[in-house]
Amino acid sequence: MSDADVIVIGGGPAGVAAAVELRRCGVARVVLLEREAQLGGATRHCSHSPFGMLDFRRIYFGAAYGRRLEAESARAGVEVRTGHSVVRIEAGGRVELATPRGVETLTARRLLIATGARETPRAARLISGDRPVGVVTTGTLQAYAAFHGLMPFRRPLIVGSELVSLSAVLTCLTHGARPVAMIEPGPHPLAPAPLMWFPRLMGVPFHCGTELLDIHGDRRVEDVTLRMSDGSTLKIACDGVLFTGRFIPESALLRPSSIGVEPGSSAPAIDPYGRTADPHLFAAGNLLRAVETAGWSFREGRRVGCAVAEDLTEDLAREPALGELVPVTFDPPIKLVVPGLIRRGNAAAPAFRDFQLRFTRRARGRLSLVLDGRVVWTREKTWMPERRILVPIPPAAVMANAVHVGFEEQA
Repeated sequence: MSDADVIVIGGGPAGVAAAVELRRCGVARVVLLEREAQLGGATRHCSHSPFGMLDFRRIYFGAAYGRRLEAESARAGVEVRTGHSVVRIEAGGRVELATPRGVETLTARRLLIATGARETPRAARLISGDRPVGVVTTGTLQAYAAFHGLMPFRRPLIVGSELVSLSAVLTCLTHGARPVAMIEPGPHPLAPAPLMWFPRLMGVPFHCGTELLDIHGDRRVEDVTLRMSDGSTLKIACDGVLFTGRFIPESALLRPSSIGVEPGSSAPAIDPYGRTADPHLFAAGNLLRAVETAGWSFREGRRVGCAVAEDLTEDLAREPALGELVPVTFDPPIKLVVPGLIRRGNAAAPAFRDFQLRFTRRARGRLSLVLDGRVVWTREKTWMPERRILVPIPPAAVMANAVHVGFEEQA
């Protein structure tokens, strides 16, 4: 007999929403595993709002939103185990985990993994120079500020221009730090234009097409060398470097498993129900495509939780008959498509009603959805990198032998 009907791995917005929805749908034994001491994921670090507007019809600061997620889990009767780190997942719904009592093994009829995403640190960005104190990511900065009341610098350089980069600016300004500048290596900011006015309105210079070449400092950061958009180099005095964005799915559990990850997304491929190639394993949230907002992840987790509950109740006596898997192919410079699988013949209500796309760079052209060689959807515009792009999944997709997202770029 299994230890649980469903084990949810990850206590962020997607994992909590899925667990609560499973209980609401009548699933009796739902166990939520979280490696940290509290639920909430990255939102616990954020000392700003807004969180919860669409989820709970209220506006919360990050820490309060995390407490609301804990309260919802308790109210729904989810068995929450904090301080439990999953170290391996195996076929058939088995997990090995490190707990305060030692190594344990749990089994469930279904697993749902919602481990989120993390920012790319300095080492992975291959930035040369010295190794002084004061080089951090946004998550580290916000943890310092939220949990310890500390700031690692007063005059940092901010690298990146995603939504989280604006969160980093706000964290600095509300905790006594004033960034010397904000730079984006690409030719265009990654956050939408109205939001990118914020740094300049706050007196923070913003430079696109600017690359960080070197970090200098003995014990602490003292200055940095930049390559500007015109090819010249510039040395700027600062006492820290804040790397933001370039999120990577937290998929370490899946890489050595039979599921693996997709090369474009570094995430598991799922079908429109959140199910991977392993019928026991589902996935949701920013693990799938870094990165979306907490609210988006919450609502997605809730839908996948509902799909898991339906999957469990289809036939309690045996495993459901699953259709053939059809991979979703796509053209560059498309970076990823989620869901990346279509399961033929499945007529149940899907958790994902749209394909979610990301581009690797700015591109003007015609985007299309092609089923068995026939174009069923098309749109032409300028597509920006790392922006959410939604393409409706038509009902006919579940009967297709080939599903392709095409792109014809214009000069």
